[in-house]
Amino acid sequence: MTSIIEAAAERRAARAKAEAEAATALAVAAGKSGTAGPAQGAGPALPGFGAAPLVQLLGNSADERARWDAFVQTCPQATFFHRSGWQTVIERCYGHPTWFFYVEEGGVITGVLPLARMKSRLFGHYLASLPFCVYGGVAAITETARRLLDQAAEELAAALGVGHLEYRNYAPAHPGDPKWQGKDLYYTFRKAISGDDEENLNAIPRKQRAMVRKGIKLGLEGVVDDNVERMFTAYAHSVHRLGTPVFPKQYFAMLKDVFQDDCEVRVILQDGKLVAAVLSFFFRDEVLPYYGGGMDLARDVAGNDFMYWNLMQAAAAKGCRLFDFGRSKKGTGAFDFKKNWGFTAQPIPYEYQLFASDTLPDVNPLNPKYQLFIKLWKAMPLPLANALGPHIVKHLG
Repeated sequence: MTSIIEAAAERRAARAKAEAEAATALAVAAGKSGTAGPAQGAGPALPGFGAAPLVQLLGNSADERARWDAFVQTCPQATFFHRSGWQTVIERCYGHPTWFFYVEEGGVITGVLPLARMKSRLFGHYLASLPFCVYGGVAAITETARRLLDQAAEELAAALGVGHLEYRNYAPAHPGDPKWQGKDLYYTFRKAISGDDEENLNAIPRKQRAMVRKGIKLGLEGVVDDNVERMFTAYAHSVHRLGTPVFPKQYFAMLKDVFQDDCEVRVILQDGKLVAAVLSFFFRDEVLPYYGGGMDLARDVAGNDFMYWNLMQAAAAKGCRLFDFGRSKKGTGAFDFKKNWGFTAQPIPYEYQLFASDTLPDVNPLNPKYQLFIKLWKAMPLPLANALGPHIVKHLG
């Protein structure tokens, strides 16, 4: 590894050692005094936090992670997918190595960049911010932080020998820079909502609004589950129909466990029978339906239409004022469905910097070379697809 990464790693090791020594000293002192002693986060100042800007690697301490998440919560460029919990999810669920870099200037965090490495024979070797997420890249409040984080990512990509470095930006990060390339593939759909149900309903185009009303008339209801069992059933049925490998149930359970109240599982029922379900994230005043699916029954009772309306109602009542329908590929049914809700398609300016590779990646279901695989997957029995899917999808990201 090169200098900026080595320095960050050394500071992380020094921090961990100092924290361990402080914890040991506190435990000894508490034992001698017979009291519980001060909180674990107390103790001597840790090295590496002078006035000069420093690139750091996120450690495991609760205090450090809380500082990271506090920055993400207030940084205008940050998204839900910049939260530190994604490191836990990606490493523990899939075993992919991660580097969560941040910059401190004068002891204050001024930028973050979560990165993870993906490596497989089928889908290539790359470094991305961030796999399994629709948004990512650098989130910073100073140009110094942005420059240092870019440098850290580029040095790491070169040291690892990856094919490319990928930033899943929500907004352009390097316009006009020839070493960063993009492609027209993904679009996101975001729209303001109000606290008034009637206003939100009337904002839905007439034909789509009729589908929502159909679900209401047929007695559909939405409930919030504290586990992912029913949601996984609906999701697995749905992606199997599309010929897409399923994520493991463990992944959804971990999302719920890591993000707690900011991750909701909403299930749609008709007379107690499962119709559809969606797992959503909440961030600031936004709601992001992220993983969803429906049973065969959903087609007959407008289950998916009602599901997103039911979520919109509940989110608006909680104070959310932005509905983020997430990304879709142009030319897909999901893209058209979101447009039918009156959402405007907004291109997502993902960026790619090539290293060991000489071509941009093209791992997506629209690639003709995956069409046979998709047809075979659709024909596969659902239990077998659910068993094999997690071994494939862990490398897709």
